[in-house]
Amino acid sequence: MLGNLAAPSMRLWPLSRMSWIFCLILLTGCGEDDFSDLNRYIAEVKARPKGPIEQLPEVKMVEPFIFKPEGLRDPFQPLQQPEEEEVEVTQSNGIKPDTSRRKEELEAFPLDGLKMVGTVVMNANLWGLVKASDNTIHRVQVGNYLGKNYGKIIRIVTDKIEIMEIVPDKPGTWREQQTSLALAE
Repeated sequence: MLGNLAAPSMRLWPLSRMSWIFCLILLTGCGEDDFSDLNRYIAEVKARPKGPIEQLPEVKMVEPFIFKPEGLRDPFQPLQQPEEEEVEVTQSNGIKPDTSRRKEELEAFPLDGLKMVGTVVMNANLWGLVKASDNTIHRVQVGNYLGKNYGKIIRIVTDKIEIMEIVPDKPGTWREQQTSLALAE
């Protein structure tokens, strides 16, 4: 009967006994007082000859600056916008950008920051794939706008996207300029 009681407790203690034995082995190494190598190193460092102390760097004198705010703008007052000069409008050819329409996402990028990377056919329509300078790829079709100069896509073929831009010509006048994005290799 006593053997049966001892068996369950033996099953619970082997791991615990091993950890206690391991701790006792570790603690026996901590009781020694062997600091001879450390004491030897400290004595060696103390025995080294002392070097000369470097001179302090020379203090440079700084000339004082006297601030004279006369004639300067008060930094705590709002900036006054210069009055806009009225531009004399010359004879217009009727071409002008539609500034009242909502700008499309690709109009935030200059045209040289855009690359045509391919085309895709969806529902019998040919779409162009344009990669912007922020590495996002956009799907465009005829009639979409891109670039800073009000560029409107007028034609998409497999190797290029043709664009009609409206650029300023003379003060108050605009002109159309055709350009294209070629398929990037």
